[in-house]
Amino acid sequence: MVVLFFEVGNWEELEDRWEFKGGVGGLKSILVEEDISLAGLFDKIYGKLGLSSDTMDLVLSYSPPLNQKSARSDSTCKIPLGVIVERTEVCAYEKSSQESSDDTDGSHDGFRDNYFDVDYCDSEPTDVGSSRQKLPVFRNVERTENDNGASVTQPAEGNPVVDPLLRLIGAASDEPVNVPTTEASDSSFRDGSDLHEGKYFNTKKDLKRKLSDIAMKGNFEFRTRKSNRSLWVIECIDPNCSWRLRASKIVPESTKFVIRKYVGVHCCSLLNRNANHRQATYVVIGEQVSPQYVGVEKGPGPKGVQTFARTKLGAQISYYKAWRGRKHAHTLIRGSPEQSFHILPSYFHMLEKLNPGTVTRIEVDGESRFKYLFLAFGVAIRGFRYMRKVVGIDGTFLKGQYRGVLLVATAQDGNGQCYPLAWGIVDSENEDAWTWFLTQLKEVIGDTDELALISDRAPSIKKAISTVFEKAHHGACAWHVAQNIKNKFKCADIMGSYWSAVNAYRCKDFAGYMTEISHRYPRVAEYLENEVGFEKWSRCHYPRLRYNITTTNMVESLNSMLVNARDFPYVALLDVIQEKMSKWWNDRRIVAMAITAPLTPSRESEFRPRFAQSNGRHTLQLNPVTYHVKGGELEGVVDIFNKTCTCKEFDIDKLPCVHAIAAAHHAQVSVYSLVSPYYTKEYYVLAYGETIYPVGSQSQWDVPNEVATRVVLPREVKERKRGRPKTSRFPSVGEFRKRKNHCGKCGAYGHYKKKCNSQTGSTEGNQPTDVPV
Repeated sequence: MVVLFFEVGNWEELEDRWEFKGGVGGLKSILVEEDISLAGLFDKIYGKLGLSSDTMDLVLSYSPPLNQKSARSDSTCKIPLGVIVERTEVCAYEKSSQESSDDTDGSHDGFRDNYFDVDYCDSEPTDVGSSRQKLPVFRNVERTENDNGASVTQPAEGNPVVDPLLRLIGAASDEPVNVPTTEASDSSFRDGSDLHEGKYFNTKKDLKRKLSDIAMKGNFEFRTRKSNRSLWVIECIDPNCSWRLRASKIVPESTKFVIRKYVGVHCCSLLNRNANHRQATYVVIGEQVSPQYVGVEKGPGPKGVQTFARTKLGAQISYYKAWRGRKHAHTLIRGSPEQSFHILPSYFHMLEKLNPGTVTRIEVDGESRFKYLFLAFGVAIRGFRYMRKVVGIDGTFLKGQYRGVLLVATAQDGNGQCYPLAWGIVDSENEDAWTWFLTQLKEVIGDTDELALISDRAPSIKKAISTVFEKAHHGACAWHVAQNIKNKFKCADIMGSYWSAVNAYRCKDFAGYMTEISHRYPRVAEYLENEVGFEKWSRCHYPRLRYNITTTNMVESLNSMLVNARDFPYVALLDVIQEKMSKWWNDRRIVAMAITAPLTPSRESEFRPRFAQSNGRHTLQLNPVTYHVKGGELEGVVDIFNKTCTCKEFDIDKLPCVHAIAAAHHAQVSVYSLVSPYYTKEYYVLAYGETIYPVGSQSQWDVPNEVATRVVLPREVKERKRGRPKTSRFPSVGEFRKRKNHCGKCGAYGHYKKKCNSQTGSTEGNQPTDVPV
């Protein structure tokens, strides 16, 4: 059995100590068993004090968070158990202990081990009486805050008291007692948190995150004394500091943790304040900085994370830790690459469900490892009927953990803007990958004589197009052909003639430009005619309608748009694509609905100058539909029924030329009736008339079991080489980039001003130009 004593009285503060004035009501005691349960102890205390558990809260504590004002050093005593009874504006504080013989033999250790799992603090000596300690009870106190924000108590009217969080170290019945002061000493400080005993957290992880945040902001460290699935006990890294916390599960079956014991005051030395402390892990840094990556594609880089940790968290971290923290933040916001493969079937199912007509495909190998994916939104598939039948295709490398190549197929709307049709992710740009992607593309856009496919001259694309598309014609990107010429023949000075030949509407003009090229560089002319073929890159020789689309710039624009998202996990990348397309469809729909002219804005601006130039032209009618238009540098014969002109501009662009506009005036026909419907407001509105919907949060998905359980494993990748991962590709053939070693004297690249051999400075040297790498 154990006897707990307490005595009712008041404390008086002297110059160097607290002195207890007891005797009110006499000494009281409670007899309890050593193995008594916590609930049983509560019942006995409530009964002895005559209190109700419905209106009072009872808290047991070993060491309240304050330093004592003074202490005796001629004897030692273990800290007695503290009992706090609280309610609104009423609290009682009771200190009780065993008899001195119990302190000596440690008969209360069983209680300590069963309920608190902390050791007695033997470092604070005090005078101990031979038979008992005087134990105070305080009632009718009100808690307020002082000017410094510290919590203090004020006595109720007519009843002076001491702060009930004071700790009684111990005293004989006839000697003064030294106890801690209510205010922290000069060398102590509170951690400034809102933690308190009884506060709940959903998980242990949430509690750890909260304490790490407090530690970093307070520039102190803590160590873990004990940790398992149901318990977490920590203390300040300074063994002489009183700061500590103990938390455990509410019940073994729950994940919720509750703070059982909390001492929020530090008394450690300033030498222990460390900005680069153990709690500033990359995980904590990533969790703290993660909100800055929500809704953006790039967010702060490693140096920005370092600045954030220093200014917001008060922590000095290395560049490598900042890089890992940034990576962890990306994972928290966008998911891990492995998780992306796992949810890919469910993600595609939701896209198809929310966007009718959407086509998705996932290709895996025999081991269920990812190979390819394909995505085409139903809105874009249906809108392709209002587009010119010219499709650009290209690929760009991905920079994430599992790499790969993003393939894109896009058209161009009547306003000259990109109209993405299909997206794919494959392992690399090889013939098998391109064949698979183009097979899926053929299913959604068809294969007709009107269709033109524009790409670079990669052999894998060329073979795949010839295998999959039987009717469509393959055209080469004129820009890529130009880069090959400059790289292969070192003849950048004929690029003017080359581009004039590319854009020539009439074969006669084209022949003149090619003659100029052949006179200066016969090998280039032979290369363009025999190896590339005029029908691949020349507008006037192309066997299908290519309109004014001579390059794959529309695809390159999409690749540039995703430059920051190309290192995202696959699902996060597709989310960015969906978000971009949703925004484009909405913005362009608003623009289209606001158009008052018959044509799209870009075509209207192109059409008006031609309208002005047609004034003053002499027009001669040859038959009801044919007109001869004279004047200007070039004459033209216009057929307003078949919408052709001998200048060929009307034939290729399907936008009335100057001659066709003059003929329409003479025939009293609306010039807008001669314009291709692809350029009209009506087609522009219809192309963007529908909406692309996002899939929403994963917790809101409704996915069948057969889809949710489909296994898609990450592809096998080669082990990355040591060192910093590469995020920029090698420049393609003939690609131009700016070099850093630019001479400020002559303007050339490849050397600096001090090593320049030029005798005089060049006026062109101050203008940086693109140079091949």
